[in-house]
Amino acid sequence: MIYLPDFKEKSVLFIKAGDFNESKIKFSNDNIVFLKDEKVENRVSCHKIFVVFIIGELSITSVLVRKCLQYGVSLFLLGRDFKLYGSFGAKAEGNYLLRMKQYNFNKEFLFAKQIVKNKVFNQLRLLRKKRIIEKAKYQNLKAEVFSKIDLAKDNQELLGIEGSQQKNFYGLYFKELGWYRRVPRAKVDEYNLLLDIGYTFLFNYCDSLLRLYGFDTYKGFYHKLFFQRRSLSCDIMEPFRCVIDRQLLKSFKLNQINKKDFKVANGAYVLNFQESQKYAEIFLGAISEYKEEIFKFTHGFYRAVLTGSDKLPVFKV
Repeated sequence: MIYLPDFKEKSVLFIKAGDFNESKIKFSNDNIVFLKDEKVENRVSCHKIFVVFIIGELSITSVLVRKCLQYGVSLFLLGRDFKLYGSFGAKAEGNYLLRMKQYNFNKEFLFAKQIVKNKVFNQLRLLRKKRIIEKAKYQNLKAEVFSKIDLAKDNQELLGIEGSQQKNFYGLYFKELGWYRRVPRAKVDEYNLLLDIGYTFLFNYCDSLLRLYGFDTYKGFYHKLFFQRRSLSCDIMEPFRCVIDRQLLKSFKLNQINKKDFKVANGAYVLNFQESQKYAEIFLGAISEYKEEIFKFTHGFYRAVLTGSDKLPVFKV
């Protein structure tokens, strides 16, 4: 298990690989070393890394994987389309006490409501900060949505409330982008594609933290069991989606998003691989800005499950 003082010193490493035969990473003298054409391009101490995202094709050694797990470093392998196809995660599967508490957890719906409230709270805060809604309307909307959440009788009703609120939020917050609608993974435009990329990084970041504590990340409480879905990681990332939303609008206003970086293939928008590093750094930078808050929230969730608390921590963007 890792504690906050140590976690503060950790960073996220992003590696954009080239051709499979040209690029590789290996372990050497407590460092992760990136080589291109057998020449050292960069090296970073394992003591300073929390998670490594590798995008593209390269070769890795079994020694590197073993050492990463030893040092608590998670490796995520993504294709050029940013789709995750493999991972090696540092984890504490031996935390059987936590697993027993998690599997016998009886406050799933209570925690689900708190997660949705936290997500809605941050969406409304973003709208208020951008002066898209006035203070009085902000207070009224929060009271109205929170009341609906409190009165929700089951998970399906809660999902409906969240979906309706999210649709309204996207339409208001991204209006100046010429927003169409949110279509996850369909890549119907540049902004949906960028949200997919940002959410992918956020999801895997949360998954890494949860596995460090020893959680079974397939067993969620809001997102129910579904084949090959890490439902618990989906749950924990919900209050933090606003970090990616805010960064997308910020990048748009700073003219960091260039439509020439994208192309359409088979009816879907794709990002030119040469430009992937720019957007990866943008979203990973946004996540790193809140890494302590994400850690504290995850630690608070861990304590709540172990102690049987009725209350989750609250993240404020």
